[in-house]
Amino acid sequence: MSVVVCGEAMLLMLAEPGVPLERATSFRRSIAGAESNVAAGLARLGHEARWLGRVGADPAGRSVLAMLRAEGIDTRHVVVDPHAPTGLLLRDSHPARAIDVHYYRAGSAASRLAPGELTPEMVSGARLVHVTGITPMLSGSAHLATLRLLDLAREAGATVSFDPNVRLKLGPPELWRERVAPLMARADVVFAGEDELELLGVDPAGLPGLAVVKHRDKSASCAGVRQEAFPVPVTDPVGAGDAFAAGFLSGLLRGEPHEVCLREAAAVAALVVQCADDTSGLPDRDGLDRALAAFASSGETVHR
Repeated sequence: MSVVVCGEAMLLMLAEPGVPLERATSFRRSIAGAESNVAAGLARLGHEARWLGRVGADPAGRSVLAMLRAEGIDTRHVVVDPHAPTGLLLRDSHPARAIDVHYYRAGSAASRLAPGELTPEMVSGARLVHVTGITPMLSGSAHLATLRLLDLAREAGATVSFDPNVRLKLGPPELWRERVAPLMARADVVFAGEDELELLGVDPAGLPGLAVVKHRDKSASCAGVRQEAFPVPVTDPVGAGDAFAAGFLSGLLRGEPHEVCLREAAAVAALVVQCADDTSGLPDRDGLDRALAAFASSGETVHR
């Protein structure tokens, strides 16, 4: 595997566009999960990806695994738990007002992730291991499992990528600072928004790895290079950060300079925010190249 990710993948039920969650009568089934989003993005861009995690022995778990496998993601090490459910996410989608997101993940199979379930075989040969701050915030055992994963990644010689991905519904700021901030110092690449860095009390200049900072004006920068966001109509911003990480990491795996990594990251994010769910807009390599060409040109953008 080129890439190994570890986290919770949930069944996403997305309300019909523009309809408030409490009024929606039809829903679109999909998948949600920060790490699985990154895995899907990298898989579509031609990288071999493996997802480590847990699902319930239920229809939602089977659906999640089917969708991951359809993306070509390796799920051979997934634990199917007969005693805990697969996490569920309900949300609506509005281009011009706040989006209502509700997680049903307390006591989920993923929250039972334990360090003993992670073995050297799972990351052997991986060039990159990616995880987010969501995983250690799921439970005490999931926190210990995250620490174990980082140890295994180091032993395997893999690059460690980390995104705090702060979700305050999982815990108060002080718990995020206690559990997640120290993990950023153990990563080779950190993706973080300015607001997340402030909440966690982390100075990106003090991180030992490469800090990729997402600014409030939607631009991003690292190592003295800055990339503006591409101007596109935004249908739904959810999943943009994961898409950005996938685009950047794809460039990194191919040995591209930082400016290319940032440009491709911005392009993947721009494609994803034009779709209602987290993954439909993720491009393959040809699609990304066409998008980059279109962003750079003011001429014909129809691919005939």
